[in-house]
Amino acid sequence: MALIDVKTLERNEAGIAKVCGALKEIFGERFQTGQAIREQHGHTATYIPNQVPDGVLFVETSGDVQKAVQLCAAEKVPVIAFGTGSSLEGQLNAAAGGVSLDFSRMNRIISVNAEDLDCVIEPGVTREQLNDYLRDTGLFFPIDPGANASLGGMASTRASGTNAVRYGTMRDNVIALEAVMADGRLIRSAQRARKSSAGYDLTRLLVGSEGTLGIITKLTLKLYGQPQAISGGVCSFPDVEAACNTVMATIQMGIPVARIELLNTLQVQAVNAYSKLDFPEQPCLFVEFHGSETGVQEQAELFGEIAAEYSGGPFAWAKEAEKRNALWKARHNAYWAACALRTGEQFGALSTDVCVPISRLAECIKATEADIAENGLVAPIVGHVGDGNFHVLVVMDMKDPDDVIKAEAFVSRLNKRAIEMDGTCTGEHGVGQGKMAYLDLELGEAVDYMRMIKKALDPDNILNPGKIFSL
Repeated sequence: MALIDVKTLERNEAGIAKVCGALKEIFGERFQTGQAIREQHGHTATYIPNQVPDGVLFVETSGDVQKAVQLCAAEKVPVIAFGTGSSLEGQLNAAAGGVSLDFSRMNRIISVNAEDLDCVIEPGVTREQLNDYLRDTGLFFPIDPGANASLGGMASTRASGTNAVRYGTMRDNVIALEAVMADGRLIRSAQRARKSSAGYDLTRLLVGSEGTLGIITKLTLKLYGQPQAISGGVCSFPDVEAACNTVMATIQMGIPVARIELLNTLQVQAVNAYSKLDFPEQPCLFVEFHGSETGVQEQAELFGEIAAEYSGGPFAWAKEAEKRNALWKARHNAYWAACALRTGEQFGALSTDVCVPISRLAECIKATEADIAENGLVAPIVGHVGDGNFHVLVVMDMKDPDDVIKAEAFVSRLNKRAIEMDGTCTGEHGVGQGKMAYLDLELGEAVDYMRMIKKALDPDNILNPGKIFSL
């Protein structure tokens, strides 16, 4: 039996039929019910089974969202927000059927307030689209989860990524938002002021709620000045422990590292093969510094000295954009590089992540590598190790039930190992369906209060039901 138990919830057939008919009448060709497009709007990013919605509405305004939610609320029909489809834990599945709201056409950048270092956007704007728009302003948005995800989806899953060690996560970079709630009302969680003590922090409540409490229709985001200079490079180490100790020493010394990414030996081998590179086949850190010309040079040199104390190096670093871009392109392609370790249509990927206190990081990764070896898995590791977060991608034979069960059992042990180390079962993927089994273990009775909040804000459980926890 699969450990990731994707449940099918009870369907409201009469209500779904009524809502789909009404949406077709109101929106015409913007409401689609074809099988292929419905499958594209279920879960597709990892091996979790696809649960398709009954229809897909391409929304263009917050008024469209309100109208759709009001119709669904009246008939108690589920509604699921869809950005680009890059979430990894089944967040997009329609466990009880219903309507998927596609936000790809709500992709307008409403305003950029350069003096205030913020911008206002619609949720379908992707991170690459925003940064392309900002390029000539001297500003940028730093949150980079790897995929060219929609910013509404990134807020909904509290995404982070390679820059989080310096710039924080989406939780830290959403100033305010607008959202349609389960009763169809549109609310604004805050103003554009950088801080406020006015009432409950609804912004932080909705960021990371995975579309279960409200559907985001507008975001106000923090922006940052583009660094005067950037330096980055690669440093190899004899083992994972030496690399992790270097990370810990770097953070403790207060070096303002912008990115610090760990690749274990198997992941380096995969990256070399996929991106045609020649890094030494041993654990390595990809590092980047942002600041002034003299500052980044001093930071890189100091990091090199720390690495040498732990038998790392040489630290090959460069300020040239071309060399740095090649480095980070290889890092962002690590997922596909890992998938290519076992080729053939029968192979699939189970991507998972955990996060632990940085002092336990080396211990957790070493135990995880031993677990992988003991069970004969093909599972490279890559991590945003500056904040204790790492990912494992298990490449498995989808036609071999024993291989799938073995992979899922490994993920279960990994989640429990992280929780036992005072960490979390997910640093950035979110809970969705894939991590539901571990939330009670991690947070205990606090989950009961989450259920109370869900029932208070969405009493009929129409907003993305079957995610995060059961009711």
